[in-house]
Amino acid sequence: MRFLRCYIVITLILAVTVKVVAQEGSRVFDGLEYKAEMQATISDGDNTPLWLNANKYGLSSLETSNGYLRAALIRPIEKDSDYVWGLGYGLDLAVAHNFTSRFVAQQAYVEGRWKKGVLTIGSKEMPMEMKNQKLSSGSQTLGINARPIPQVRLALADYWSLPVLNGWLGVKGHVAYGRLTDDNWERDFTEKKSKYAENVLYHSKAAYLKIGNDELFCPFSLEMGLEMASLFGGKAYQVAVESGEKTTAYGRSDLKAFVAAFIGGGTDVGEFKYPNAQGDHLGSWVIRANYDVDEWGFSLYYDHFFEDHSGMFFLDYDGYGSGEEWDDKKDFNFLVYNPLKDMLVGAELRLKDATLLNNILFEYIYTKYQSGPIYHDHTRTISDHIGGVDEYYNHYFYGGWQHWGQVIGNPLYRSPIYNSDGKLEIKNNRFYAFHLGLSGEPEDNISYRILATYQKGWGTYTEPFANPQTNFSLLAEGTYRFRGFLDGWSLTGALAMDKGGLLGDNMGAQITICKRGLIK
Repeated sequence: MRFLRCYIVITLILAVTVKVVAQEGSRVFDGLEYKAEMQATISDGDNTPLWLNANKYGLSSLETSNGYLRAALIRPIEKDSDYVWGLGYGLDLAVAHNFTSRFVAQQAYVEGRWKKGVLTIGSKEMPMEMKNQKLSSGSQTLGINARPIPQVRLALADYWSLPVLNGWLGVKGHVAYGRLTDDNWERDFTEKKSKYAENVLYHSKAAYLKIGNDELFCPFSLEMGLEMASLFGGKAYQVAVESGEKTTAYGRSDLKAFVAAFIGGGTDVGEFKYPNAQGDHLGSWVIRANYDVDEWGFSLYYDHFFEDHSGMFFLDYDGYGSGEEWDDKKDFNFLVYNPLKDMLVGAELRLKDATLLNNILFEYIYTKYQSGPIYHDHTRTISDHIGGVDEYYNHYFYGGWQHWGQVIGNPLYRSPIYNSDGKLEIKNNRFYAFHLGLSGEPEDNISYRILATYQKGWGTYTEPFANPQTNFSLLAEGTYRFRGFLDGWSLTGALAMDKGGLLGDNMGAQITICKRGLIK
């Protein structure tokens, strides 16, 4: 109820903002865009190939025959970039075949801006930060692989130059609270035979710092930031494997729970001696170095994912006493974890005047370490405190870092939607992968992209594969934008394949027909 009241209050504030904007003129409907789209996918194998399914904001399916009809009306808030006030809104709906639901409300939102501050209410496709949207394998925390989550989001969307250092320092970020919408799907997918949850709340926040000055000619810039998110509240069901007995636990959803989600504190229901933070907390340290001149640009970036404090700060307190003082902090000792083990590291070359090949991206991902293979809370007999076995994307209370079966982060963590046993868990989170992305625009109205990914996985620490499994995924996609009396129409065709034990042997084709235009 507190969240609902907050939602109503913010909606009223935004309504006043809309009225103020409307009083400035009739530009509320200026720049209103429409899109009508049809997509069909046919595959041979167990599933749709990875890159015909992944990083599509969850509007995709693993079924070997699937498709959708989609219609959207969107007014980008960027249309008001010349004004102090800005307004954006969108409604994006799809009727789908062989998806996780027949009807998909992909986007439904309204947002208002005053100067650089933006308030968004609803479900909106948010782009990744510091990564190429079309060529990257995806962000590890706030990715583009799952359906948008309805939320209230307050953001400093673009870098704001701080009034120090003559404009060489900029900041941006956001804070958001929302709710997952896949309750019915989780019940159906698990058939209530394994853990699932209802009414789960969502929180995310991020802060980014940029060193550079766009007003002066300086080709170098450095961006760094912290992305964090959590799932909390709701009602979680645990099902005993042998007896099938179901137990229910209620997560807190009061004001203290919202504060705990923001600061990373609190405890889950039933935790006593060795409490963790409330809910499922996770995040990434991200950094990107850029060099840009008129003819070309080059970037290096790093994304370190973490599931707890040991992964976030690369150390854990380990100075407890012995005997009767076994639970007392006696010494200034810390266990240090390797900060360079688990990471996504990438390089991107942009050839700005080239046509046939204008963007080359390479990424290396390693997730096998997870603070090591040992987890041990200090006891009377063994005082060492070791915080390993981080189990990326998995959680004992909730279904993990997923929404409608698709991981919210990087799709190389195998999504629960692949699981044939109906369990909401990521069965392969220890892997390394090499990823290559290429794109070009040989003509003004013709573009293409190629993605190639090799991955080797070990399963998880708790359920490792008997033997490591590999996978190779490939995508070749081209888009033709019509001219003349068919202006606004585009045709996209794609061929893709998977080969290996991780995802199976799959081949598929996808065709997308789209019409875009301006209403006003």
